[in-house]
Amino acid sequence: MDLIYWKDTERSGMVLTGIVVVLLSIFQLSIVSVFSTVSLIVVCGTISMRIYYRVLQAIGWHDGKHPFQKYMDLDISLHGGEADLYMQKIIVFLCAAINTIKNLVFVRSLFNSLKFLLLMYLVTFMGDLCTGITLIIVGVIAIFSVPLFYKKHQAQVDGTIAGFYAKGDSIQDFFHRLAQGGGPPVDSTPGGAKPKAH
Repeated sequence: MDLIYWKDTERSGMVLTGIVVVLLSIFQLSIVSVFSTVSLIVVCGTISMRIYYRVLQAIGWHDGKHPFQKYMDLDISLHGGEADLYMQKIIVFLCAAINTIKNLVFVRSLFNSLKFLLLMYLVTFMGDLCTGITLIIVGVIAIFSVPLFYKKHQAQVDGTIAGFYAKGDSIQDFFHRLAQGGGPPVDSTPGGAKPKAH
C-alpha cells in the first residue's frame, strides 16, 4: 500500500517502471526470453556489487557487511496458521467465482445472464483493439495512479460514482418493469402493491 500511495516516491517509481518495462518486453518478446534476460541483468548487477564490496573490504575501506543483507533478512515465509488462512481464502474465492460463472452460463437469472452476454460481446470488440498484455499494462498503471487520485479527490469522485449508481439503478428498474409487462415497480414491503396481471 505504501508503494501504491507513493509514500516513498523513488521506490514507487522504480517498481512501477520495472513492472511496465518487463510487461512491454513481454509484449515484444517471449516470456522465456524476457525472464532469462532480466535474470541475467539482475544477477550480473548483484555479483558486481558483491565483488566491489569484497574489494573495498580487502583494502580496508568497508566493514565487510553484505550489501544485500537487509533483503536476505526479509521474512517472506508463511507459518502454518497463516498458510491455512490464505489457502482457505483462495479456495473460498475460487468456489464463489465458479459458482457465479455457473449461474451466469446456465441462466439462473435471465437478466444477469443477459448482462453477462452483453459484457462478453463488448469484450470481443476490446479484444480486436488490444491484447491481454496491453490490458495488464493499463491495469498496473491504474493501480499506481487511481488510488492516489481518489485519495486527493475523494469527495468529487464519490459524488460522480453516486450519480452513476443512481442512473444504473433507474435503468435496471426500467428493464425490470419492462420484463413485468410495463406496470409500476413492485413494492418489496410486506403487503405492498403488486403489478397488475395482464
